[in-house]
Amino acid sequence: MSSQTDIDGIMMSKNNFCVGTVYQYSSWDKYWEGTFKRENLNLGTVSTKSIGLMGNYGLSDKLNILFSLPYVETNASAGTMKGQKGIQDLTLTVKYVPFEKKIGHTTYSLYALGSFSVPVTDYAADYLPLSLGLKSKTASLRLMGDVQSGNFFSTLSAAYIKRANITIDRNSYYTNNEVHYTNEVAMPDAISVNFRFGYRSNRLIAEAIIDSWTTQAGGFDITKNNMPFPSNTMNALKLGLNTKYTLKRIPELAVVGGYNFVTEGRNIGKSTAIYGGLFYVINFKKTEHDEKCTTKTCK
Repeated sequence: MSSQTDIDGIMMSKNNFCVGTVYQYSSWDKYWEGTFKRENLNLGTVSTKSIGLMGNYGLSDKLNILFSLPYVETNASAGTMKGQKGIQDLTLTVKYVPFEKKIGHTTYSLYALGSFSVPVTDYAADYLPLSLGLKSKTASLRLMGDVQSGNFFSTLSAAYIKRANITIDRNSYYTNNEVHYTNEVAMPDAISVNFRFGYRSNRLIAEAIIDSWTTQAGGFDITKNNMPFPSNTMNALKLGLNTKYTLKRIPELAVVGGYNFVTEGRNIGKSTAIYGGLFYVINFKKTEHDEKCTTKTCK
């Protein structure tokens, strides 16, 4: 999900709750087996549909609490592997602005974010590429800087993602020239780097995005003609466009949409994705201060 997320330079005003839903469709028919790009006629086109419930509450103008919970459905157009469907992982994020300073027409902001995710259903992780997720509890810390001059901005962030071990439904498995006689799988950590830039005003946000995901030590490549495994190295470089438009006649309602695609990867599909959704802002305590809208709020 790439819309009202933790990694944008937007904060919800105090006592405001922004809630919405986003539908996303992604697909691929080619993937990287290690660094070798190939296709698999036993899979055909692998697609994922998801609809997510998301929310962001402003405890204060500088401290927000966010959540997301997606329902996911996977499918392969060929072969005998059956697609999966169900609720995936709940993610909770605390987003804090320790520093913000305006110099002339330019505002400089620093953000600190802590996130935690946990699977909420007992889906099978060892069923890639059609599993709903990797079923690993994760914790992450992200630092983000945002610069806005007039209506133009750029945002750079980086996060370290710590992933817990998972258990799978078999007593042994083979990885990286070694047999493991256990059902516990050690999951490698990851680093996420995101850069976005574009136009941001009270009613319109339009941005281009460069996103990098890099698995750390402990991962390995898909073996020749084999299925992916949860602890594979999974690297991706993704480019995308996001938009968000707030309706003039209903200023509490915003429409979001976007497109992204993977340009380089390792042990992942060369996917393209498109999404769209609606968000609505509820003001639980309307005051004169809350009615003052700036370019740094959800509205």
